[in-house]
Amino acid sequence: MDVKRRNNVTVTGNPLGRTLLLAHGFGCDQNMWRHTLPALVDDYRVVLFDYVGSGRSDLSAFSEDRYTSLDGYATDVVEICEALDLRDAVFVGHSVSAMIGVLAAGRVPSRIGALVMVTPSPCYIDEEGYRGGFSAEDIDELLTSLESNYLGWSATMAPVIMGNADRPELGEELKNSFCATDPDIARIFARTTFLSDSRQDLKGVGVPTLILECTQDVIAPREVGAFVHQAIAGSTLITLDATGHCPQLSAPEATNAAITDFLVRLR
Repeated sequence: MDVKRRNNVTVTGNPLGRTLLLAHGFGCDQNMWRHTLPALVDDYRVVLFDYVGSGRSDLSAFSEDRYTSLDGYATDVVEICEALDLRDAVFVGHSVSAMIGVLAAGRVPSRIGALVMVTPSPCYIDEEGYRGGFSAEDIDELLTSLESNYLGWSATMAPVIMGNADRPELGEELKNSFCATDPDIARIFARTTFLSDSRQDLKGVGVPTLILECTQDVIAPREVGAFVHQAIAGSTLITLDATGHCPQLSAPEATNAAITDFLVRLR
């Protein structure tokens, strides 16, 4: 299998710099990092890709059996690392990709040497002693709405997820990204995302880790960032002066500054 073609892998930046692997979240693709690239390409080698079923990946490679758990997506990451023979790369994961990166780093520690988690959530459902942001009933309603009318769900939810109501073009961009995803594949990825529970996996993280949260985020409230920070020994938590779940789009300057400062400290 040509992994690079399957996942639409692109490589850019400084070939002599440390490798950064940028991973998008649910309903998105590698284009979501376009405002981040200018801050990175002079000093770092940057690898971008699309998960199978997203962007310009090979849709024929999608398997419901494989992608009904985050392990399937982590296998994509591992195989990309192996195909490019990455060593000590920094994995930058947005939203659900932050947890996928945790799983991948645990499987190939020599290939992933640090993590940047952008608005992560290890579990979206509230439990006693833990606030994920949603009740089980909320998630059931969200998934039912998505499965019954994906385009309508996308039009309604994208502006909510993005936040920044005063900048409707951001919500429109996210909606268009959602709508470009095959509804059947989106249904599976959504269930995998919103029903996953990776809290126990956080305890095994042993690499330098940066956690970025926003001041207001309906998908990953600040209690979640605090939980992830406490669970990962030695991690750094930064609260960006930003709203919404996609700060790499809504507040790229602050996001880029936090990431580049962390990368400098890794040297």
